[in-house]
Amino acid sequence: MPSPVHNHKLPNYLRTHRKRAGFSQDEIARLLGTRSGAHVCRYERFTRQPTLATAFALEVIFRVPARELFAGAYRKVERQVAARARRLVQKAPLHPHRLSSAKLQALRTLAGAEAVSLENS
Repeated sequence: MPSPVHNHKLPNYLRTHRKRAGFSQDEIARLLGTRSGAHVCRYERFTRQPTLATAFALEVIFRVPARELFAGAYRKVERQVAARARRLVQKAPLHPHRLSSAKLQALRTLAGAEAVSLENS
């Protein structure tokens, strides 16, 4: 019996893109405005999360959207937001005056976003 396809994503793909571009960790560090490649190493090994500014800088350096550079982290956040949206939709009948139809539709879209994302990967 074949194994099921898993849509597992690494927390980030920084090392892949750095190697593909031919940069050392020290060179990326200098482009990020830091003195040592140790920060880059920690990002690549998933032991440290970059700031938003650093994530954007990495997007600029590699010309790859941050959501792709940090695909696993993005997927995790996406699942969390979808779960929260589902909970809000479930509570909607209790407080119908608090949710406009546009807001309810937006929540339903968010609640289903994870399923759509999984279908497209």
